Amino acid sequence: MMGRKQNIETLSDQSSQRVEPEVLIGMQTFIGITENHLTAIKHEKGELLEYILSPSNLNLAYKQVKSNKGSGGIDRMEVDELLPYLRCHKDKLITSIYDGNYHPNPVRRVEIPKSNGKTRNLGIPTVVDRLIQQAISQVLQPLYEPQFSPTSYGFRPHRSAHDALLKCGEYISAGYVFTVDMDLEKFFDTVCHSKLIAILSRTIKDGRVISLIHKYLNSGVLIGGKKEASPVGVPQGGPLSPLLSNIMLTLLSRKSG
Repeated sequence: MMGRKQNIETLSDQSSQRVEPEVLIGMQTFIGITENHLTAIKHEKGELLEYILSPSNLNLAYKQVKSNKGSGGIDRMEVDELLPYLRCHKDKLITSIYDGNYHPNPVRRVEIPKSNGKTRNLGIPTVVDRLIQQAISQVLQPLYEPQFSPTSYGFRPHRSAHDALLKCGEYISAGYVFTVDMDLEKFFDTVCHSKLIAILSRTIKDGRVISLIHKYLNSGVLIGGKKEASPVGVPQGGPLSPLLSNIMLTLLSRKSG
């Protein structure tokens, strides 16, 4: 694994074989890890943050954030402004994360109407925070995939609602006649931070990564121009939230299974 200074410098290296934007250089390396070998990442204590902030992983995260589009966070920076921002500030950004001085911005509260007349609260991170969250998620997903239930289909790579329906068909063919429909009311809004951090710490041995995730959980929310604390819950709307929810719900799946 390259040292800290090398990681920062190579993020802006030019490749004679590529014509893509500089922040995209090196993308293919990590695609092979995340898509073709979901359990291939092996890390020693203290190395996981280096994987997250590696140029190849950040490049892939940038491409994903850009393709997802979406509105800006509290700073109103749009996705199309992210690349120019990174060209000017990426070194400072990466250094601040390594040094533990980075503080995520509060999320922007957006209310989405539900079919029952109620609303769902979304928390929209800034595009910079979406980039970092996406980079974290890309590295953690392969580490946690082996721990997830084989009959879990939500927010997982290479799995869809169609796959879940096919599995239901298999159960029906096998003679099963009962189903259970269950909804965890306000699950995202009521996640206990200390419990989630304890669960994460069983697998993640890099304290810097745990600390960074904890900062995102505690980053707060901006409502009507006023920042409110977020002592509980995982805001829906960020790239990291689906993975964290699956990690939290894995214990429920094991106990109920």
